[in-house]
Amino acid sequence: MISVALTIAGSDSGGGAGVQADLKTFQELGVFGTSALTAITAQNTLGVHAVQPVDAGIVAAQIQAVLADFPVKAIKTGMLFSAEIIETIASELKGYPTIPLVIDPVMIAKGGASLLQNEAVVALRNHLLPVATLITPNIPEAEVLTGQTIRSEGDMEIATNTLLSMGASAVLLKGGHRDDVPYAEDLFMTASGEHFLIRSKRIVTQHTHGTGCTFAAAITAELAKAHSLEEAVVTAKHFIQLAIEDGIEIGHGHGPTNHAAFRKSGQLKTKEVELIERR
Repeated sequence: MISVALTIAGSDSGGGAGVQADLKTFQELGVFGTSALTAITAQNTLGVHAVQPVDAGIVAAQIQAVLADFPVKAIKTGMLFSAEIIETIASELKGYPTIPLVIDPVMIAKGGASLLQNEAVVALRNHLLPVATLITPNIPEAEVLTGQTIRSEGDMEIATNTLLSMGASAVLLKGGHRDDVPYAEDLFMTASGEHFLIRSKRIVTQHTHGTGCTFAAAITAELAKAHSLEEAVVTAKHFIQLAIEDGIEIGHGHGPTNHAAFRKSGQLKTKEVELIERR
């Protein structure tokens, strides 16, 4: 039987991020994707032009409909927009504590538009982080969640421990925003003490729209296939690296990545990703 995953996120009319990116990623990794929309955006590679949140009751109804019928094996959240929507999602997922939950704390669009209301940050900390199997913030998102400045590997470790103290079972802190190193390096840590760094070559391109969504969706897909969290993170890193390397270069701004690149490669892992530390 095919594995099933659920994404709870916003719609990107440009197709590079949000629910559209999640469903493409699920499909590419052999997982059947289901969805619950939290917001509709008028968006393209040049930016977000309008946002309309979905009524929280409809968000709840979508989640209920999917989980009542499909054998969902992993869940991912993306753009959640408001405290009300976050609290609604947390309430709906209480009845499914054994399904792995990946939280991608989407806050800012690639073009700079805010995708999470300020008061929603508190709700995210209080209601979803404590039940997360994994949270996947980039550095700016981690700075907002922790209130800490992150400039170095040491800063990343401090912030990751802070996030773990908020209740998440594991954290993948993405280091692509650091400017003190010539590579992109992500830090993975679990509450039980697992720890590794995963490094990848930086690619000079403006076509990186939806990378965070896609990375987290790839992890979710692998978890849905019953892979371990560590295996899921490593495979997902290869997936997103190839998606950026083999760019499709469409749109006049921050274009999307190539979600088909991993499949086209025969699901071969790229030499540009290296697991450099593990304990």
